[in-house]
Amino acid sequence: MKKLRIIFMGTPDFAVATLRALFEAQYNIVAVITAPDKPAGRGRKINQSAVKEYALSNGLEILQPTNLKNPEFLEKLKSYHADIQVVVAFRMLPKLVWDMPKLGTFNLHASLLPDYRGAAPINWAIINGEHTTGVTTFFINEQIDTGAIIKQEVTNIPKDATAGELHDILMELGSRTVVETLEMIEQGKVRPIHQKEGKFNPAPKLTKENCRIQWNNSLQKVYNHIRGLSPYPGAWTLLENNGQQTEIKIYQGIMIPETHQLQPGSILASKKNLRVALTNGFLEITDLKMAGKRRMDAISLLNGYVFHKEAKVF
Repeated sequence: MKKLRIIFMGTPDFAVATLRALFEAQYNIVAVITAPDKPAGRGRKINQSAVKEYALSNGLEILQPTNLKNPEFLEKLKSYHADIQVVVAFRMLPKLVWDMPKLGTFNLHASLLPDYRGAAPINWAIINGEHTTGVTTFFINEQIDTGAIIKQEVTNIPKDATAGELHDILMELGSRTVVETLEMIEQGKVRPIHQKEGKFNPAPKLTKENCRIQWNNSLQKVYNHIRGLSPYPGAWTLLENNGQQTEIKIYQGIMIPETHQLQPGSILASKKNLRVALTNGFLEITDLKMAGKRRMDAISLLNGYVFHKEAKVF
């Protein structure tokens, strides 16, 4: 086992890949910090984080603080005498926590900082039509995602990739980059680079408002918006059909550039396809979910649902 004493902090699946990589590389993980268990679903079953499940299955010590400034938690954290803390998809840390280890605390972020600082870098890179992205490790400081950069790795965004597919690519790239970052720290080879100042693409939290599809945008922009929110949380719109309004989520579509005279949001439905008009073509919807229904392909919907002549989305 390697000498460096590490505390790992993370919660979702994205963080598990890095924890697994550290564990398999025989790093000395003295504790894992993750989110508290919480009830979920109709039965309010208690859910453990993906990181907790992995840590439990491999005999790692786990802490689940609700308050990161709690004196008891801080004392416990101090008792591990960690050399460094590694953070992947966790919450904002107070200075009392990130400043504790002698070698500091570094974070893995799923973008090429300073671009796409914020909560949803994977989604916004696709929504904005980027062709490349990457991952960054950086030392945490007072401001979110602004600390000195340790290492960056670039990757292409595959054509037509969804946020879910890019998530998996960056999850694996990130796990390797964290291991390489720790190797650099162990060998004393780190030369942190301060992030540039200026105006960069942000990656704000996804909300109901910014997930709504704007049908007045170009075909390409709407297509990017849909794949950038697929499979979660999903791009949504309101369907008006036969005097009723229904919320639908769209997960996948095909761009059909074509000149037409229809208003954006107008629907063309046949037994074989479902298309929405945009200013410069049609989006053929292939995968969607209507409120209260299961997710399905468009043909399954068209088998049992009638779109009236004046149907539209907005």
